Amino acid sequence: MASTMSGSDLKNQAQATGAKAAGEAKDLAGQAADKARDLASSAADKARDVAGSAAQTARSAASAVGQKAEDLTERLGSSVASLGDTVRQHAPREGTLGHAAGAVADSLESGGRYIQREGLTGMADDLTTLIKNNPLPAVLLGVGLGFLLARMVSRS
Repeated sequence: MASTMSGSDLKNQAQATGAKAAGEAKDLAGQAADKARDLASSAADKARDVAGSAAQTARSAASAVGQKAEDLTERLGSSVASLGDTVRQHAPREGTLGHAAGAVADSLESGGRYIQREGLTGMADDLTTLIKNNPLPAVLLGVGLGFLLARMVSRS
């Protein structure tokens, strides 16, 4: 026998079914949100790891390039000093030309020793100090060099 439900019973059953469905939907939404948070956290961790690795690689490359530049600068200094010695050996020893060659050789040798001793970092520090102590001549020199470069480029 089929039993008949009253309107009130149907309403209660519909409300119960709706509440059950809403609860299940809420649980599924919570699980999806938890999963999304876990994925986002995992992606952020991975991005941090990749960024850290890239930064370390960049630091290593910059350090290697800096060291190579310092090594090349030291070799340049040695070559300049050697050139001074060569000028001294092959230049005349007497007369005006001999005195001029001796002065050039002295300048080359001391310049070479300076380059070897200071390297790029020391020369950059010395240049910074020179510009700080003489700002107007430094600006004028920069303007003059800029003017000459502009003229050379415009003629090309």
